[in-house]
Amino acid sequence: MLAISSFGPRNRNIVRLWKRTVACSSAPERGVGGIYPPIATPFTPTEEVDYEKLEENVQKYAKIPFRGLVVQGSNGEFPYLTVEERVEVVRHVRRALPKDKLVMAGSGCESTQATVRMSESMAQAGADAVLVVTPCFYRGRMDSRALIRHYTQVADSSPVPVVLYSVPANTGLELPVEAVVALSQHPNIVGLKDSGGDITRMALIAHKTRGSGLQLLAGSAGFLLAAYAVGAVGGVCALANVLGPQLCQLEQLCLSGSWEEARELQGRLIEPNAAVTRKFGVAALKQAMGWFGYHGGECRSPLRPLSEAEAKLLRKDFTSSGWL
Repeated sequence: MLAISSFGPRNRNIVRLWKRTVACSSAPERGVGGIYPPIATPFTPTEEVDYEKLEENVQKYAKIPFRGLVVQGSNGEFPYLTVEERVEVVRHVRRALPKDKLVMAGSGCESTQATVRMSESMAQAGADAVLVVTPCFYRGRMDSRALIRHYTQVADSSPVPVVLYSVPANTGLELPVEAVVALSQHPNIVGLKDSGGDITRMALIAHKTRGSGLQLLAGSAGFLLAAYAVGAVGGVCALANVLGPQLCQLEQLCLSGSWEEARELQGRLIEPNAAVTRKFGVAALKQAMGWFGYHGGECRSPLRPLSEAEAKLLRKDFTSSGWL
């Protein structure tokens, strides 16, 4: 039913490479594996996209051993950007980033038709893969059947490989395990970014999709070590925007089996990670970026900057672990 011959030549080559490296137990599990910062979108004081500052950030990230960058993920404030802005941000990032680094672009929209079109636009702008969040406005009707149909249609049409994206904290909807298992058989679906933090669920998905070539990416630095332990091959972590070298170090410790050192480093990352995600969100991430030499910039309304009291608590979460 899902024939790889329906895809274009570029797509066939990429998918064969990415899925073959995982399906073969003796091959290095690279594919989409590695650490990615889901980069922020800097805005000017008038809330316009600051492309100059964006490219400066990208040039700094290019010097860190990331696998690539996630562009227009949740930390990129993508729901607040126009269609044209979303595509243009990806185009600028691809132009500023070395070709050996992957660009994974968020292309999820509420309708299947819009997601298909956005995925095509992201590929034309230079994305190597698309990250597709679950549609959620009518979440009561987004059961496994609806989601499997949605992602199948997107993957059938996408010129580049598709990575599923489950982020229940933002959408109120978790991509069901049975849907992930079914979709893992699609030749153009190569990964899942799971931001829910349920390690038992991630372990079950890893077990049930073994041999399919689907690669798991942890959606937060707070459970990166645990995710690696149950079969993940990388992470898309907000904290990598400010502590990128440390997240890459944690990755290497996990891959080399240096679990005692990995546990120590993981412990020091939990508080600052929570501060820039579920505790204070994007505004905190942008403030912390400024402390570490990056351009965070303004948030776009209706998101507001941190209050003075919140900023003090944020700094405490970084200083208590020795990062500031």
